[in-house]
Formats: sequence, C-alpha cells, structure tokens
Amino acid sequence: MSNKTKGLSIFEKYLTIWVMLCIGIGILTGKLAPGLAIRLDSFSTHQVSIPIAICLFFMMFPIMVKIDFSNVAKTAKTPKPVALTLFINWAIKPFTMYFIALFFLGYVFKGYLPGTEIVKSGQEVELYRSYISGSILLGIAPCTAMVLMWSYLAKGNDGLTLIMVAINSLTMLALYGPLGGFLLGVNAMPIPWETILFSVSVYVAFPLLTGYITRKLIIKRKGLEWFNDKFIHWLTPVSIGALLVTLTLVFTFKGEIIVANPLTILWIAIPLFLQTMLIFSLGYFVLARLLKLSYEDAAPSAMIGASNHFEVAIATSTMLFGLSSGASLATVVGVLIEVPLMLMLVSICKRSRSLFRSRNVTPT
Repeated sequence: MSNKTKGLSIFEKYLTIWVMLCIGIGILTGKLAPGLAIRLDSFSTHQVSIPIAICLFFMMFPIMVKIDFSNVAKTAKTPKPVALTLFINWAIKPFTMYFIALFFLGYVFKGYLPGTEIVKSGQEVELYRSYISGSILLGIAPCTAMVLMWSYLAKGNDGLTLIMVAINSLTMLALYGPLGGFLLGVNAMPIPWETILFSVSVYVAFPLLTGYITRKLIIKRKGLEWFNDKFIHWLTPVSIGALLVTLTLVFTFKGEIIVANPLTILWIAIPLFLQTMLIFSLGYFVLARLLKLSYEDAAPSAMIGASNHFEVAIATSTMLFGLSSGASLATVVGVLIEVPLMLMLVSICKRSRSLFRSRNVTPT
C-alpha cells in the first residue's frame, strides 16, 4: 500500500475525533462570539445558508467528479434499491416518526417539557405539541444531498445514490405537502417550494453539472490514468475537509441554543435518534437483505431514509409556527445530531459489510 493511501485511511480512521473537535469548536465559537454566528447565519436565501451551501458544494463536487456517468444508466436498471428507499421514505418513515415522537414527547418526557407558546397563527399551544410537530416535519423530509457523502464514506454505489437522490427529490415535491398536512392536521400546509428547489439545485444539480464537465474535460486532455492517479488524489481530502467545516459552521450557528437548552435538546434528540436507528436497521439489516442487495446498494439505500433534509423542515416550521417556536427548535435538533449520527451509521455499514455480497464480485 502506498503512503498516500495509508495517509488517507489514517485520516478517515480518526474522522470521529475530528468531528468531535469541530463540534466543540463550533459550540464554543457560537457561545463566545454569538454576534459572529448571527452575522454568518444571516447570509441565507430561502432558508438555505450560503456559507453552508458553499461548503456542501465542495463536499459534493469531488464525489460527483468520481462518478462514471456511463455506468449510471446501467445502475438505473436495478429497481430494487430505488423501490426500497421509496417504500421506507414515504410509506414507513413519516408514520414511525409520528408515533415515536408522540410516545416520547407526548408521554414519557411530557413532564420535563412544561409550558405553552404562542405560534405564528396566534394560537396558544403546549410546547410538547410543538416539539412533536417539528419532529414530524423532519420525518417527512428525506435527505437529498448529504446522503451522497455518507454513501461515499461507506464505499457505496455513488451512481445509484445519485439516482435515488433525484427520484426522492421529485417525490418530495409531490408527497411532502399531503403527508405533512395529514400528520400535522393542517388543512393547507405551506410547502417551501423555493427551499426545496434551491437546495436541490445548489447541493445536487450544480455539483453534478460541474463534476460531469470537469471529468469529461480532464480525461479528454490528460487521460483516465492521470485523472485517477493524480486529480482524484488531490480532491480526496476536499470532501472530508468541507464536511468538517460544515459541521463547525452548523454548531457555531446553534452554539448558543445548545448551551441555553441542553436538557430540552436531549429530550427531543432521544426520539429522533431512535427513529433514525429504527429506519436504518429496517432498511439495512432487514429489507436490503430480504431483497438480496449487494453491500454497495444496501448501504446508501438504508442511509437515505435514515437522514433528513433539515433545511426543508426548518423552512416549513418557520412558515407554520414561527422561527422561535418549539417546532423550529425540534428541527434544529435534527441538524445537530445529523452528522455525528450518520457517521456512526457509516461505521456500522463498513463493519457489517460481510453480511452482504459485493457488487464487484456478483453483479446485480
């Protein structure tokens, strides 16, 4: 093994340590310099943070440029993984989130979540109900970008992940409003069209387009060997570096909230954690094995359901209940636990790879 490969593997091996450091730096910065955090967070459009959007581009571009687009069409001919993720995201996940949030926030932790609030509509509601509403909004918004990073770290099928992201983005446009209105009891739930379209464009479409063009031009001028041996090696640290910067920014923006509401965040985080583990386990250990998927297909199929599109959830909670509502706080908790939790699931996937056949050995 070359020194370059060894250096990369060691960096990835201790990624958890870098993540914990970034979380600590972010929280400390948000607490000690709240003005800086507020100013950085104010650079946003359609509830999408511009600094985070820039970081996500650099996170996604190296992944997109590695995809052999000639194989994407072949990947589309394997419908089982796509059917699996659609079934979990829209037939199971919203309803399990509703019942888990209702059980823990409405019964188990209800006594620790006292008080009421006046929501945007002027109605007075108990806080625990707002937290449940925020959890539901997370449950009906499947991840449509970051899952590319989780698939990349887990050594999954990037081409398949790209297809699943595209299909789930289109499906969210059709099902997000009806499902949210039904579970929240809202007759006309506002849908953040601008947030959905803008985030998908910035996080997926733009990196995809630039990655495709860059790959094509470099291979044409330098050859495939130079592309794989030189260019990809230069790009490899970029994705993980952008992930760490993104994580630092997220916790900087929310550092003051964490320090001010530690126990409330804990009570909300518990059902969100259990929901994520349930959905992942069902998709990965049960349904993926039942469908006899390869590891490379099973890992991203399970993780796309386990993660959430928190920008859409935050935008919807803001429009429905107000930025300072309990529902919005619940969606913020989803942001806070997302990256550490998904990195844990990536580790679980890599450690349990032997449970699945390899796509490289036996083609689907």
